[in-house]
Amino acid sequence: MAVYHGSKCRLCRREVAKLYLKGERCLSDKCAFERRRYPPGMHGQSRSKNTDYGLQLREKQKAKRIYGIGERQFRFFFEKAERKRGIAGENLMLLLERRLDNLVYRIGFATSRAEARQLVRHGHFTVNGKKVNIPSYLVREGDVIELCEISRKISKLNDSLDLIVQRGLPSWIELQRDAYRAILKQYPSREDIGGGINEQLIVELYSK
Repeated sequence: MAVYHGSKCRLCRREVAKLYLKGERCLSDKCAFERRRYPPGMHGQSRSKNTDYGLQLREKQKAKRIYGIGERQFRFFFEKAERKRGIAGENLMLLLERRLDNLVYRIGFATSRAEARQLVRHGHFTVNGKKVNIPSYLVREGDVIELCEISRKISKLNDSLDLIVQRGLPSWIELQRDAYRAILKQYPSREDIGGGINEQLIVELYSK
């Protein structure tokens, strides 16, 4: 997957939406999007209104950037969602939420999905007792995600867990804080996911 090395705040400004790509910084006064709520570049404040295609493209780009995945992998998830029963857009959102790196972020082991992806790649987590270092691994209902014993002394992970306990977990995840373990109790509904993404625009884009 191609890795983006530029400014993450620039991505938020391009989508004219706060994507929470930098964890705690996005909640502070240092957030660049709060100071400049318009697209980057010399013509950022004077860009014309988007066409239908432009709106669909921007929605797809926003979803890719929120979940931190490339075009090829995003297309793979969409095609998989289309083959499943139900509404393609909702299936797509559910598949993205089931990614291991996303769940590590949702549980509170990391303050951003990029941080969660790095932790997974470095082998800090097990799923049902087996070490998994693939960020795109799809977690199933009832699976147990656990922090490896040797990683439990990392102070940053403990601080992140304490913050999520204070703010509250998604209702579809059960966290056993003292055991550094979480269980995917059930798949989330579309209302549970939120995220400000209009997946119907993505479906329309790929249906052309």
